[in-house]
Amino acid sequence: MRNPPALEQLVESLRCLPGVGPKSALRMAYHLLQRDRKGAANLALSLNRALEIVSHCNLCNNFSEQATCPLCASEKRDASLLCVVEMPTDLMMLEQTHAYQGMYFVLMGRLSPLDGVGPKEIHLDKLVKRAQDGLVKEVILATNYTVEGEATAHYVSELLKARGLKVSRIARGLPMGGEIEHVDSGTLAQAMMERRNVK
Repeated sequence: MRNPPALEQLVESLRCLPGVGPKSALRMAYHLLQRDRKGAANLALSLNRALEIVSHCNLCNNFSEQATCPLCASEKRDASLLCVVEMPTDLMMLEQTHAYQGMYFVLMGRLSPLDGVGPKEIHLDKLVKRAQDGLVKEVILATNYTVEGEATAHYVSELLKARGLKVSRIARGLPMGGEIEHVDSGTLAQAMMERRNVK
């Protein structure tokens, strides 16, 4: 027996979410229709509203309801520093540290040729334009330490250095509170190579 077409369409729509397969999508659809119709209505309303009013900031490329997001519009930020991150979640994590007061650029992904993600898909033309605004003195690459993140950092670094910009990369090493015996050998080796003088 087949489900009604509208239910099948809902299940198929839910499958666009990362990590959601056919069974999970079906469970979600049943839950929304049987147990939480009010939640389903709120979800539909929120999705429609977000699609209508959320776009990208002209400067940092992060999600925003305005042409320039509040962070980029702030006069308290250091416009000479530009930190490049992969996703909005990375920006949020860096902001939680209160250790960085510069500006950001969100790539909305990372280079992954096998997945069809090239320089155009991660807005590198927009990044280059932003980095050459005359205010930026240093670009800090804060992409993830994955194969794709490293490739992205290398590509962006070469692109920006060719235009005379100073480029740095966030350090990596032992986590705060971490014990050496529990750290993987790759991280430990990197921590040793990136050691610095004690002041």
